[in-house]
Order: sequence, then structure tokens, then C-alpha cells
Amino acid sequence: MTTLDTNDVTPLRRGFAGTVFTAADDGYDDARKVWNGRIDRYPAVIAQVAGTADVATALAFAREHGLPVSVRGGGHSFGGFSMCDDGVVIDLSALRAITVDTHASTIRCGGGTTWAELDAAGQREGLAVPGGTISDTGVGGLTLGGGVGWLTARHGLSVDNLLSAEVVTADGMPRHVAADENADLFWALRGGGGNFGVVTEFEFRAHPVGPVIELGLFFWPLAQGLEALRFIRDTVATLPPTMGAMLVGLNAPPAGFVPPEVHFAPGYALVVAGFEGPDQHAAVVAKIRRGLPTAFELVSPVPYLALQKMLDNAAPRGVLAYEKSLYVEELSEEVLDVIAEHMPRKASPMSITPMFLMREAFTTVPEDATAFGGPRTPKIAVNLAAMALDEQLYLTDCEWVRDFWTALTPFASSTSGYVNFMTEYDENRVRAAYGAEKYDRLALIKAKYDPGNVFHLGANIRPAVVV
Repeated sequence: MTTLDTNDVTPLRRGFAGTVFTAADDGYDDARKVWNGRIDRYPAVIAQVAGTADVATALAFAREHGLPVSVRGGGHSFGGFSMCDDGVVIDLSALRAITVDTHASTIRCGGGTTWAELDAAGQREGLAVPGGTISDTGVGGLTLGGGVGWLTARHGLSVDNLLSAEVVTADGMPRHVAADENADLFWALRGGGGNFGVVTEFEFRAHPVGPVIELGLFFWPLAQGLEALRFIRDTVATLPPTMGAMLVGLNAPPAGFVPPEVHFAPGYALVVAGFEGPDQHAAVVAKIRRGLPTAFELVSPVPYLALQKMLDNAAPRGVLAYEKSLYVEELSEEVLDVIAEHMPRKASPMSITPMFLMREAFTTVPEDATAFGGPRTPKIAVNLAAMALDEQLYLTDCEWVRDFWTALTPFASSTSGYVNFMTEYDENRVRAAYGAEKYDRLALIKAKYDPGNVFHLGANIRPAVVV
């Protein structure tokens, strides 16, 4: 571990409005913890910034000492790329101010805001921004990679609703980016990940949602296998256009609405979220009930905030976690065969396979409007996640994820998948995720704003060589 002399860090502290941690400081170990319990990295400095000036100061310090840089928003990525060994962590967790403009239907938030915080602020005014499905995920990391969630079919990705941002680039310069200002950088931020700078503030378009939505959760045990999977496939194909939906391979929770004999039983769940009122949702629920009998169901109006937090307990902080993903164009018989074969093989009851339907509003955005990787055609993002609190279960299910992913690859439209669902990156996979044309465009923008590849952790886009 790189240990900096007190004399080295003193100038940083002197010009810093936030808080600086080194290994010698109380609070350092807490400051270096992230969501994934497998990540155990030791930065030379953790700089918890109070604003854009602190970001520039931290970048200058890293440059002066030749140290790598990582950026922490919510600290929720599987790969833990917000925390680096022997480098400078620019920690945005203090930047959590939120402003809701009901007249303009916009929400601004600091770069360290979580979706739970943004959702709560928006819902006080009956508004929401399309986000993810785990509420303590950081707004920054999820948005910069795309942002898939319950509102994708209705309002698109998080990046499709990003109106502007405040960014500090590698040279320490603060820049306002929007469609009419630094437009190339604005395009790159919408899907290009954390490659282009430190985003200290986001401005989103917000939409009327909630405060109550209609929830339907239906669960079939693994014993119903292909029959359940086919029924789910056929059901989602006929859902109303703007309804949120997810197919999940998981173990039943030990909740009050679940029969005791089904607690922790593995199986398949279909979750449908209705935003158009009870009548439309009731029609969908009635159709499901007329179909294949379930082991249990939960059908109820719930607060939108509860929907956003519904999967939180499935992914607690400190869990050991690993994932791979890919896209499939349809839940074909071949894909369902692979799912039915591999789901019974997982060892940990916490391991989960959420499958996200990317349709409707997602497909209406022009292909080149954002840097989001992958074509804007209807698809299913298949996320294979090993999660456990026990080391051996974790290691066993890492192999399960790899075997499962390998078996699905012959039927995938893209084996690189969604960049936010990657634990491991290499240049070829990142290039494939964006496609050659988008990757090359991103590489040119990278060369303009970060020619030294300061922001290289995660799904790195290397700067183009400009002659």
C-alpha cells in the first residue's frame, strides 16, 4: 500500500474544504468500504469533496504525485471501481443536495446522491426520474452507464432523461454540459461511463409518477420449470406498452405474504408494475391468474418508493458479489432451456438472475442520440449475479455464473451486455458493448477531454491517437 508522508498530504488538506483521509486517520477504514464485500482496497488518499474546487484540487494532487484516480458516487458497483489501491479516491458522498423544480418538471442532484434520496425528493412533488431497481445505488454510476429500471418502457433510460451536468474534466476545469454547450461531452456522458470526468451535479427531466402504483408479484417453483418460463414469456409479450416488468430467477423471501413452506425456495418470479391506474393492472393480473397456478402472489397498490426499494434486501451492503450479463433478443425456446437447466445449479440462496425488458420508450430514442452501448431494439438484459455472505458459496456461484453465461452466449445478440452489469472489463468487451462506430467516437472525445486516460477504471475507453 502506498503511504504518503504527512508533509505530502498537508498541502492537500490546507487547500481543501472537504475531508481528507489517509490510512493514519480515524474513519479511513469506513471511508474505503463499498457495497461489494469482496472489494478490499487501500487508497493512498480518500478525498471527500465539498464541491468542484475540491475535485480540481484532488486531481492536481494525484497528478503531482503520479497516483491513479477513482471516483466514488454511491460505491455500489459489482466491480468496486470507485475504490482504487494506492491512489486518490475522489469521494462525492457529501454532494447530495437535491432541487426539485415542479414548474419545469426537473430535478437537480449532487453527484453523491443515491436513488433513494432522489426518489424521495421527487415523490414529495409527485415526480420521478427513471432510475434503477436498488435504491441505495448511486445516481452517478448508474446514469453514466445508461440506467435501466421500472420506468424504462414508459420513459426510457436515465441517460435519456439527462438534461445537463456539471463536470470537472481531467485538467481540473469545471464545465457545464448540455445539448447546446460542450455537446460532444454531453453526448459521451450519456452512456459512456465515468471515462470523461467527475460529474458533481446532474439535471434530469422528471415525470408524473405515483405516489401509488400497482404491483403484481407472481412466483412459480423450479419444479414448474419450462412450463413457468414459457408462461412468463407469453405473458410479458402481451403486457401494456408502458407497464414495468421483470422476470427474476431467485429464492422466495421469508416474507409474511409467502407461505412458510415456500420460504427460501428457488423459483421464477414475474413482477409487473402498473403506472396507468388500477383497471389496466387488474386486467393483467386477471389474465395471469387464469393461467398457470402460482406458489404465491402479492397484488397490491404500493407507494412508488416501495417499488424502488423492493429488491434492496436481496442485495445488502457487504454481500460478496460477482456478475456477468448479456442481451438476448427474445426468450426463445433455446434460451428458456438454458435458464431451466442452470437455475437449479446455484448454491447460494442469495444469487439472483434478474432479466430486464428493454422496450417501448427505450426503442424510440435514435441510435446515435446518446453513447449508450447496444442498438435501440427490443431486447432482454440478462443479469447473472452470484451473491453470498459465505466465501465458499460465493466462489461456487461465481463458477455457476460463468457456466450459465457461456451456455447462453450462442443465443445472445451481444455477449458484452450492459456496461453497468460487468464485473470484469477488457478493451475488446468494452468495444463490443458500444460497437465500433460509437467506441471510436467516444475515443476521440476521450482524447479531447482526458488524453492521459486519468479516468481509466471500469469500462475504460482509451483515448484515440490523434495525429
